[in-house]
Amino acid sequence: MAISYPPIFINEYLKEKLPMTGRESMPFFPTMPTDLHSLTEYFPDGMFAVFDRMFKMRRGPFPHIKCEQLLYYFYKVDGDPELLIEHTQRVQDLLDRADESAQELNAWIGSKLVNGIFTVAGKEFLPVYFHNIKIYQLEETRDIIDFGTARTFAGNKLIIDYDYHPMGHNVPNSDTLNSDQYNGTIIS
Repeated sequence: MAISYPPIFINEYLKEKLPMTGRESMPFFPTMPTDLHSLTEYFPDGMFAVFDRMFKMRRGPFPHIKCEQLLYYFYKVDGDPELLIEHTQRVQDLLDRADESAQELNAWIGSKLVNGIFTVAGKEFLPVYFHNIKIYQLEETRDIIDFGTARTFAGNKLIIDYDYHPMGHNVPNSDTLNSDQYNGTIIS
């Protein structure tokens, strides 16, 4: 059964748009360990991102438009630490243009749909339509301690703030909806 999960679209979009040397794509995984020591024991080599989904209060009265944030920790364990700076700048370039970024992400989602469904690693996800995307960078004293304890060369923390509406409720059958027809107007 397909689910609606907006972070999968942003993660997969960034994987495709952030080139990696010697690896197919940068790993993205959800925050799982409860302490930094546990996380550092399982760090992959190179650069990777850990994300945490954060729900927000709806900004307007229309109940179908949801507001969320993704908190990303980008880590660079070995090699050139400048790659981290380049990648976080690329994330900003891709996703910090409000509705223009949302339109590009929606077009990318539409190009990846098969029979109205987005599939990653054999799991099915219902498409969402993004309205607006913004980025914030966080720097705190605690970050310096955390990144140092994590035994990384560099780290960066970004928040991606987005508004969207889910699209997968009562999706028409595959004969009436395909990737060419995806325009984000189905709300039911």
